[in-house]
Amino acid sequence: MHSKSNYGRVLFVTCLSTSLVPLMASALNLALPFINRDLSLSANMSGWVLTSYLLSTAIFQIPSARLADIFGRRKIFLCGIAVFFIFSVMSGLAHSGISLIIYRFLSGIGSALVFSTNLAILTAAVPASKRGWALGLNSGTVYLSLSIGPFLGGFLTQSFGWESIFFAAAFMSLIVFAGSLIVIKDEWKSDSGKSFDYPGAAIYAVGLCSLIYGFSILPHAAGFALAFAGATVLAFFAVYEKRLEHPVFNVNLFFGNRVFAFSSISALINYSATTSTAFMLSMYLQYVRGLTPIQAGGILITQTLIMMAATLQSGRLSDKISPSKLATGGMAMTSLGLALFCFLSESTSYVYIAGALFILGLGFGIFSAPNQNIIMSSVDAKSYGQAAAATGTMRLIGQSFSMGLAMMAISIYIGSAQITAEAHEQLTASLKMTFAVSAFFCIIGVYLSSIRNGRKKR
Repeated sequence: MHSKSNYGRVLFVTCLSTSLVPLMASALNLALPFINRDLSLSANMSGWVLTSYLLSTAIFQIPSARLADIFGRRKIFLCGIAVFFIFSVMSGLAHSGISLIIYRFLSGIGSALVFSTNLAILTAAVPASKRGWALGLNSGTVYLSLSIGPFLGGFLTQSFGWESIFFAAAFMSLIVFAGSLIVIKDEWKSDSGKSFDYPGAAIYAVGLCSLIYGFSILPHAAGFALAFAGATVLAFFAVYEKRLEHPVFNVNLFFGNRVFAFSSISALINYSATTSTAFMLSMYLQYVRGLTPIQAGGILITQTLIMMAATLQSGRLSDKISPSKLATGGMAMTSLGLALFCFLSESTSYVYIAGALFILGLGFGIFSAPNQNIIMSSVDAKSYGQAAAATGTMRLIGQSFSMGLAMMAISIYIGSAQITAEAHEQLTASLKMTFAVSAFFCIIGVYLSSIRNGRKKR
C-alpha cells in the first residue's frame, strides 16, 4: 500500500498534522491570562478552555478509528483537518467564554479524527524496515512543537493578540489539508460496509469522560467518585464489546495480544509519571527559587530538547535492535530521573536540576518511539487505526492522571490556600511526594515492559 517514492511525502504531511496540537497547546498556555482578561473568564471557566478540548479529543478517538475502518482512513483524516480548521477560525473569532469553550470542544473532535488516523496512515505507508525511524521522527515533531510553542505564543500574543494563535493553527491545518489531498492516495478500509456500534460508543464516551474529568478535579471527593464510576463503566464497556461481531473497539487487542496490552499499559504509566514534571518544576523554580518565567523556561527546555534528540535516534535504532530492550531501558532511566527530583531542596544546584532533567528527557525519548513501534508492529494492518487510537487514549488518560496526582499532592500539603512564595516548604514537600509516587509507577512500568514478550518473539 506504499511506494518508496511517496512515503517520504506522507511522512511529512502526517508529521505536520502531529505538530498542530502540541504547538497550539503550548502556545495557548502562555496566552490564557490575556484570554481571561479579554473574555472576563473566571478561574473555573479558564480551565474549561483547555479541559473541553482534552475531553472531546479523548472521547472521540476510539469511535473515529472505527469510522475510519468503515469509510477509509484518508476520508476521516481529511474530515478531521477540515473540522479543526473551521473551529480554529471560530475560536479566534469568539467573543465570549462560552462560545470559545464550545469551539474548543468541537476542535477536539477534529483532533480525534486526525489522531485516530494519522499514525495508522504513517504505519501503513512506510516500509516496515523504516517504521521505527518514521515513528521516531513523528514523536520528535511533537517535542519540537512543544519547544517552539511558548516562544511562538508569546510573539503572536504580544504582536497580534491571542486570537492570532488560532488563526496560525488554522493556516497550518490548511497546508496539511492541501498536502494530504495530493500525497495520500489510499483509503485503507478494513471493514467497508460494516455497521457502527452506537451504543458501545455512547458507553465508552460516558466512561472515559467520567474518568478523565474525575482525575481533573482530584482530590475532591467528587473526583474520586467520578474516576471510580468511569473505571466501572469502562470495565462494563469491555465486557459488552467482547460479545459483539462488529464492536466500536476490538477489546481482544488487549485481552488476546500480550505485547500490545503490556506496551499500551507501559505507555499509560510513562505518561502518568512524567506529564506533571514541567508543571511541578515550574512552580518550584518560580515560587521556591524565585526565578522569572523566562529563566524557569530556560531550565525546563533542557528536558524537551533532549527528548526530541533521543526520540529521533531511538526510533532509528528500534529498526536495528530489540525495541523492547530500548523501551525498557528508557523506562528505567525515566525512573532514575524522577527519583533524583525526590531530593530537591531550597538550595539544590541548578546543575543538578538540569542533569536530572537531562536523564528524564533521555529516558522518555529512548522509551517513546520504540514502544510505539512495538505497539504498531504487534497488530495486523487492519487494526492499525484502533491501535493508534488506543495509544492516543492511553496518553490522554495518563496526562489527566498525572495532573490529578500533582494537584492531590498540593492539596495535601497546601490545602485550598493560594500558592505563594511563603509556602515554599509545603510546595517542595508536595513536589517530592509527586515525584516519589511517579518514580514508583515507573518501576512497575519497567517490569511490565521487560516481560511484555513472554515466550513469544516480536
